[in-house]
Amino acid sequence: MVLWMAVFFLLSVAAAWLALFPAARDGVAAGVGRALGRLAWVGGRMQAGAGRRADGITRMLRQRVRGLAGFLHRHRRLAVLALVLLALPPLLVMTVRREVVLEGLDPAVVTAADRHVLDLLRGERLAPPPDLPPAVFTAAEAELQRSAAGAAVPRAIASADRRWDRVDAGLRQQLLAIHQAMARQGYRMVLVEGYRSPGRQAELARRGSGTTLAGAGRSCHQYGLAVDSALYRDGRLQWDMGDPWTRRGYLLYGRLATDAGLEWGGNWRSLKDYVHVEARDACREARRAAGY
Repeated sequence: MVLWMAVFFLLSVAAAWLALFPAARDGVAAGVGRALGRLAWVGGRMQAGAGRRADGITRMLRQRVRGLAGFLHRHRRLAVLALVLLALPPLLVMTVRREVVLEGLDPAVVTAADRHVLDLLRGERLAPPPDLPPAVFTAAEAELQRSAAGAAVPRAIASADRRWDRVDAGLRQQLLAIHQAMARQGYRMVLVEGYRSPGRQAELARRGSGTTLAGAGRSCHQYGLAVDSALYRDGRLQWDMGDPWTRRGYLLYGRLATDAGLEWGGNWRSLKDYVHVEARDACREARRAAGY
């Protein structure tokens, strides 16, 4: 990107030089003419007819160059203005270019977590943590029935499948690495739902837009290529994005998942699903193979 910006800037400067200085235009035109004349002479040595055609092309190109130079000279103010307008955006980008970090995240924390995820993904095989007591998810489901804080979280989480061995092996390692990186930054995450049967997906879809927009066979959960994970603190699952600690945690989670090549539901437009990540490309292949 920087190389292309530099090339564009140099070409813009060259165009301005030709527009503002008649001597430069004449010199360039003469140089082009000499070069083309030399080519025509070489061609003439090989074939007289080809040489005559080359002479005609040379004269035409000289006329075109002089015509363009004359136009730029007559409209030099407009040419300079166009040059400034074209050169300004890339120059501004090159000048103020900096790392962009999601609002509310400390760059040092993000960098440390990124490095940890990359180290883990280089080959270390991680084992899933012990399961939480079922009462944690039963209480969370009851809480969601009384609150809209987790509107994008499937309400029937008490009966969700939380078996890590039903999650795709590659995705499982990526998520465990991200969970471990989150823990090092003070955020414990737990698996809320992994694999989801077509029947359960259809039932969730019937509940309306507050739960899921995908019908049976359309969700990546059906192929073990999507996982819902929630923040866990003080014995409770946390997903109230109005809480600053919770919001910072899910934004960090989304940043790490995105950097690992996964799709994060928090980036969706139609339904913000902050707990959801999926292996998008692998999921598309799985749906295509299943006829969806």
